[in-house]
Amino acid sequence: MTVETNPAAPTPARAPMNVGITYAATAYVVWGVIPIFWKFLEHVDAVEIVVHRIVWTLIFALAALAAWHRLPKLYAALKKRKVLAALLLSAILIAFNWGLFIWAVTTDRIIETSLGYYINPLVSFVLGVALLGERLSRLQMIAIALALAGVINQTVALGYLPWISLVLAVSFGFYGLIRKTVPVESLEGLTVEAIILTPASLAYIVYLVATKQGAFMHVSLFTDVYLILAGPVTAVPLLLFAAGARLIRLSTMGFLQYLAPSISLVIAVFMYGESFTHTHAITFALIWSALALVSWEAIRRERYSAA
Repeated sequence: MTVETNPAAPTPARAPMNVGITYAATAYVVWGVIPIFWKFLEHVDAVEIVVHRIVWTLIFALAALAAWHRLPKLYAALKKRKVLAALLLSAILIAFNWGLFIWAVTTDRIIETSLGYYINPLVSFVLGVALLGERLSRLQMIAIALALAGVINQTVALGYLPWISLVLAVSFGFYGLIRKTVPVESLEGLTVEAIILTPASLAYIVYLVATKQGAFMHVSLFTDVYLILAGPVTAVPLLLFAAGARLIRLSTMGFLQYLAPSISLVIAVFMYGESFTHTHAITFALIWSALALVSWEAIRRERYSAA
């Protein structure tokens, strides 16, 4: 007697990869739609949103670490001076990046944030060469030249540098570089960063509440709930990303990372009516071409390594 098999059923090797893709894709989709969340708080000052994001992220992250019995790893990270020094710098960078991103979203500049996160992978290549001694391939150099042409095109058309896009890309690029070199896992690293930033953030929240200058506890229950939800909204996609990254190939992750800025771009144009001009079309076409080149090369290298 023969047993029929379902050719469409995932093999044991494919199953973890499919789960990893689901985790990672969900993380990037959340990051892509997150401007909608911040838009609900556009009546709140961006700095106040950031300090609440830091405090509530810490509370959520500590609860997650406790639930998964990972607090000893957090204690170990807190005992290492070099780790703390590096995470102090990364904490400052991510707080600044969050603040600029939220301010840009709430002032109808989502397209500029989208461009910034398209440029970010290319900035990472440049930082790798400048600070880690990595070498650029010919295709990577062409990709960076295309991205530079896109920035120049946008600069000439606007009459000024697209500084929001560039600052977001560079600040997150340096943040990624630091986190890449620090021997600490994603959630533990985020928790340490939040611990570093929380004293000043909490003091500012108390000041705003006491002087009735802030939105928290003074505007509406809706506003209070959204500020509290900033914690899980920050931590959950990071957890999904970390879980997915362990199960899928680097080239697959490279493709998935373009989901977030693509979704944000669609939301900006079709949901919030931001203007997507002819200049934007040329700039994005150059950036997309650059990303297509580096993605194709990553796939080729991975196949070569597997062979």
